[in-house]
Amino acid sequence: MRPADALEAGRGILRCACCDRSLSDAPWTEAEGQALCERCFLRRHRSPQGLVPVGEAAASAAEALVEALDLREHETGLHSRRVACHTLVIARRVRSDPAWLRQVYWGSLLHDVGKIGVPDAVLLKHGSLSDEEWSLMRTHPEKGFRIVSSVAELAEAAEIVYAHEERFDGTGYPQALAGERIPLGARLFAVIDTLDAMTSNRPYRPAMSFDAARAEIARLAGTQFDPLAVSAFLAEEELLRQMVALKCVSPDEPLLAGGSQG
Repeated sequence: MRPADALEAGRGILRCACCDRSLSDAPWTEAEGQALCERCFLRRHRSPQGLVPVGEAAASAAEALVEALDLREHETGLHSRRVACHTLVIARRVRSDPAWLRQVYWGSLLHDVGKIGVPDAVLLKHGSLSDEEWSLMRTHPEKGFRIVSSVAELAEAAEIVYAHEERFDGTGYPQALAGERIPLGARLFAVIDTLDAMTSNRPYRPAMSFDAARAEIARLAGTQFDPLAVSAFLAEEELLRQMVALKCVSPDEPLLAGGSQG
């Protein structure tokens, strides 16, 4: 019996098949006959390539750090983990090298770790930032690079952290890199980070639909985004649509995803 069928039959509290969390208060999906919370669904999408380049203790510490940062920024859900796993979806479309995919995952997961050095008054400010405050905020890629590059096994990931605010047309920061001077992982991440931002609620606007976000990303190919990254995104549209829907669905209206996991 499928998890959803068991729930409808009133056979107790539905729990995540991986972590045993009660799913009565959390969005969940059904995959390969199992009920999974968002966290475990995302973990499954990172698993096939063995994406832990350092010891399990260090990996757990890194994930705890970015989760704490998400909480500090009052992000809903699992922003850092989500964009890392979603970036992997399109990265696998471009290259299959497991070592490179590991760097893309960790660079995407740790992209905002430098914000730990940004004062709360700036990071959590409601409303527009002053020029001075923007200058402080724009230091976070370099701060993050210094943190991540201290781990020798994450050298390429650190470059992604440093370049994640760059734009394909050279109007980003902190180095105003353009085109292929931006690491490929950072170019792929930029599409996914924008997708997650546009499909998430913000104090100043409600979340956009996936279709509206898709149209905007396609429109910005060649300016804000690398056309190659946009093509990879469009090629994986159906899976990403499913993954984005999971963060948006309410607990009492689960997304019944089904299908195999990549």
